[in-house]
Amino acid sequence: MESKPPADIANGHNQALDVYPKNREKIEDRGQWNNKLEFVLSVAGEIIGLGNVWRFPYLCYRNGGGAFFIPYLIFLFTCGIPVFFLETALGQYTSEGGVTSWRKISPLFEGIGYATQVIVALLNFYYIIVLAWGIFYLSNSFTWELPWASCNNTWNTGSCVEFQKRNETYNWTAPANATSPVIEFWEKRVLRISSGIDHIGILHWDLALCLLLAWVMCYFCIWKGVKSTGKVVYFTATFPYVMLVILMIRGVTLPGAAEGIKFYLYPDLSRLADPQVWMDAGTQIFFSFAICLGCLTALGSYNKYNNNCYRDCLCLCFLNSGTSFIAGFAIFSILGFMAYEQQVPISEVAESGPGLAFIAYPRAVSMMPFSSLWACFFFIMIVLLGLDSQFVCVESLVTALVDMFPSVFRRKNRRELLILGICVVSYFMGLIMITEGGMYVFQLFDYYAASGMCLLFVAIFETVCIAWVYGADRFYDNIEDMIGYRPGPLIKYCWMFFTPAVCAGTFAFSLIKYTPLKYNKSYVYPWWGYALGWLLALSSMVCIPLWIIYKIATSKGTLRERIGRLIRPSEDLPKTKKEQEKLLAIFASDNSLHQQDGDPSREGFVLVTDKETNC
Repeated sequence: MESKPPADIANGHNQALDVYPKNREKIEDRGQWNNKLEFVLSVAGEIIGLGNVWRFPYLCYRNGGGAFFIPYLIFLFTCGIPVFFLETALGQYTSEGGVTSWRKISPLFEGIGYATQVIVALLNFYYIIVLAWGIFYLSNSFTWELPWASCNNTWNTGSCVEFQKRNETYNWTAPANATSPVIEFWEKRVLRISSGIDHIGILHWDLALCLLLAWVMCYFCIWKGVKSTGKVVYFTATFPYVMLVILMIRGVTLPGAAEGIKFYLYPDLSRLADPQVWMDAGTQIFFSFAICLGCLTALGSYNKYNNNCYRDCLCLCFLNSGTSFIAGFAIFSILGFMAYEQQVPISEVAESGPGLAFIAYPRAVSMMPFSSLWACFFFIMIVLLGLDSQFVCVESLVTALVDMFPSVFRRKNRRELLILGICVVSYFMGLIMITEGGMYVFQLFDYYAASGMCLLFVAIFETVCIAWVYGADRFYDNIEDMIGYRPGPLIKYCWMFFTPAVCAGTFAFSLIKYTPLKYNKSYVYPWWGYALGWLLALSSMVCIPLWIIYKIATSKGTLRERIGRLIRPSEDLPKTKKEQEKLLAIFASDNSLHQQDGDPSREGFVLVTDKETNC
């Protein structure tokens, strides 16, 4: 009987065609952005979020106003822009998520990817709590009189004073320990905070419903991958700017705003001696730029190979910092107005903490005509600012898992089920933060888990891996192949020297001058609270050294052979044009040798006789 040629020979392919049985589902494509605007808006939505509104002004407020700009700008140009570009270009070049991209660059440093995903998983637990607070405020805004605008509520105390309605006389003085209704609404109605972390108390069912709604919105924003994410960001990334500009204009026209802006811009240079100022500046850059979270790598991986990611990164970085600067004007103008009302120094107007935006901004909208309408718009902005940052973080984790196990999750409905599982688990983990003692747990996560020395630690290894293990010049060759030209040498030198040096110095300085967390600068956590915080911080950092030890221990050969094999990039990485030309030259020389053994065909291949086919 005549035998048939193998499928790969019959069809002219180097390997057998993928033939799937009828009962087996085909692996779905990875997907790409439909256009550049979807990528730009998605990244803008991720990096421009609640960190610009409540974190940056809060850190300026805590660190002496304008003095904070000096370390902030240093970190921006030596760490922020270089690492932002590194992670985005890495994703675009490898077309892989936060873990497998580092696996392809250097298997020995795959632990960097695991560290970033641990951080982003912890971030998913607590970041969305701010959205729940925003939804709670929004639900209380549909009234003729805003509940935080008066003292006629069940949660108000005898110290509550409506400063905007005070009698304008020369002998009027504020009562001792007076508080405004907006502060009491935050502390007595929203948080209903207990005396400490050891008194967790009951779960607030109303906040639990707000948290559930936040997770439902997050799920449906990304459940279809880049197909749904790319459409949602057209609204979520643009609308907040309209409201922010309007609120800033309103804030600077209020009495006392000039003093608040002066406090915002005037630097107290003595604060630069405090290592916490430098630590906060570095972590603010890393946090607001979504660095060391795997998000930029995941978003960049859906780009087309020839997208000009260098130009995109520069524009997005300056847009992010500019937004933080403008948000600071809006916040501090309102703080100046509140200090004018209460006749106290600006530094004593509001407690430092994430609730700053839920004190200053609500006060701003309550002073406007049609305050309920403005409150609705403002808290819609807060929700949208946090929502796109949140669902991009979830998308980063999902992309990493799908790329690690493509045969499992790139099938029909598998990805949607994975996202659902992550949302459900994260929701239940977040419930502890909306109890009476939940604010103390939230502060632990914010201080240790996803901002602080763990981000600096990961950044050191990222830059060392790219600049010294993979090779800065080789990575510049890859970037040139993608965008058509080589960026300036400054970023390369930052990867090689400045970024790891600045991050390592700040990391060491923060360890030496470590200051334990205090809630509102007064509450001291018990010893086990600090132990929990350090456990959160170390859970990500240990991934890198443990993975290096594991890979070296499980590999074969001498130590030098093991390390040499583990730092070698993957063979299936995209080849640059220069590398392709070298391969073609080698192939052409080999082909010329084969031509001496037989007459070549028209395509340059040697014809095979019937006897040689063994058919």
